[in-house]
Amino acid sequence: MRPKSEILEIMRIFQKENPNPQCELHFHNPYTLLVAVMLSAQSTDKGVNKATEKLFDIADTPQKMLALGEEKLKNYIKTIGLFNNKAKNIILMSRQLLENYGGEVPSDRDILTTLAGVGRKTANVVMNVWYKEPTLAVDTHVMRIAHRLDFSHGKTPLEIENDLMKVLPTEMVINTNHWLVLFGRYICKAQKPLCRQCPIKSYCRSKDKITD
Repeated sequence: MRPKSEILEIMRIFQKENPNPQCELHFHNPYTLLVAVMLSAQSTDKGVNKATEKLFDIADTPQKMLALGEEKLKNYIKTIGLFNNKAKNIILMSRQLLENYGGEVPSDRDILTTLAGVGRKTANVVMNVWYKEPTLAVDTHVMRIAHRLDFSHGKTPLEIENDLMKVLPTEMVINTNHWLVLFGRYICKAQKPLCRQCPIKSYCRSKDKITD
């Protein structure tokens, strides 16, 4: 794992390049954000946004989602991977919100993770994006980039999250997921990294790094 000082230097470059990064999922309120993040597992944000464009016009609250029902929900999200299981969890989660939380999305990560289909990563995204809490969601992009840049040797998302939380100041944590996801999605791509466009190429030690 590289020194804390270098990690902070790299993160400051990301900060300078993109001082106000945004989540690329489309949502209207905390409930639709929660649904969108649940749908995004093993799927692209672009694919989720395409499916939810029409879905959220008619089902943007737990009440409306339950009224739509599981089978009709599947028709809206059938282009998304694992849509059967996701539809089941979204309906169960919506019922839990209505029965236990008055239809509101809790602003507590521990409570969020008790909802059907909601793991720590999803809860961290909701806490970060909607409630502006300094949480750090570790998805496949973040895990890959953290390993590639030698930010962490953690083998699980939680280990990587803990490693980063130890070295990053709170004001950076709030944007770290966005910075690493966007970097992994558009610059440091898994199949063909765009090294010539990379703002941190001088820090990269990867064997497949393209040098001019």
